[in-house]
Amino acid sequence: MSQTVDALLARIRELQQSLQDELEEKRAEFRYRLVAGRARFEDEVLARHRALRVSLLSFLARPRPLVILTAPVIYALILPLVLLDLFVALFQAVCFPVYGIEKVRRSDHIVIDRHQLAYLNGLQKLNCVYCGYANGVLALAREVAARTEQYWCPIKHARRVADPHGLYGNSTDFGDAEGFRARQAALRADLRRIRGRSGAAGAKKT
Repeated sequence: MSQTVDALLARIRELQQSLQDELEEKRAEFRYRLVAGRARFEDEVLARHRALRVSLLSFLARPRPLVILTAPVIYALILPLVLLDLFVALFQAVCFPVYGIEKVRRSDHIVIDRHQLAYLNGLQKLNCVYCGYANGVLALAREVAARTEQYWCPIKHARRVADPHGLYGNSTDFGDAEGFRARQAALRADLRRIRGRSGAAGAKKT
């Protein structure tokens, strides 16, 4: 791997750590702490949150009728999302042990906690659970696909990729035949040591 790529990955790790430091500061600012994975607000803050909650009837009266009519389309996506979740789990269980790839932890990507906020009404909480699950499943599937790609086809594209996955920087350059042959074994071996990392960006703490 070139020194430039190494430097970029090190910079990504620094930025991730800065993000975690910022999150810690926000916890102090908004006066909550995590207890067994659940946010616990101070009593005074919790009471203020409850006072700011919009009632369900008021919430339903706000959107335009056409917005409400789109709801069945939105919620219908739960079916393909659950199927994707199941197939990704099956794929990991069957293929990753054979390839020697460390499995992706669901808890690193599927995070459902916003329903704990007292300033949300019941429907808002349901929507937050749904969005957390949907985005989490897609992120989980993306990481599984990224690790599979690094095992089988760790080659960058000739065209620019708008939002490459976290392992994309490890790939060999498009057209670098010698580099592909030389580095493929090392890139596969790296997938056995990926536990606790978010892609190639290094350790991530939550």
